[in-house]
Amino acid sequence: MMSEQERDYGSVVMRIDEILQERGISKNKVCKDLDIPRPNFNRYCRGEFQRIDTGLLSKLCWYLNITPGELIVYRRPEE
Repeated sequence: MMSEQERDYGSVVMRIDEILQERGISKNKVCKDLDIPRPNFNRYCRGEFQRIDTGLLSKLCWYLNITPGELIVYRRPEE
């Protein structure tokens, strides 16, 4: 039997890159318009985050006119 540390519960993915590409918006523009440090934004785009900053999430939803459910996707471990 697997321990809690070994169990794969899947992952949460931010669809930032996909949405920006669909809309033809550059990361530089988003960072400038929303006053977000580019290194922080890049970590979210690459999925290199442990916690989601609700302030950033709110800014992105407002800016892109989307809901959190459109921005964040849960991927099951078998996917």
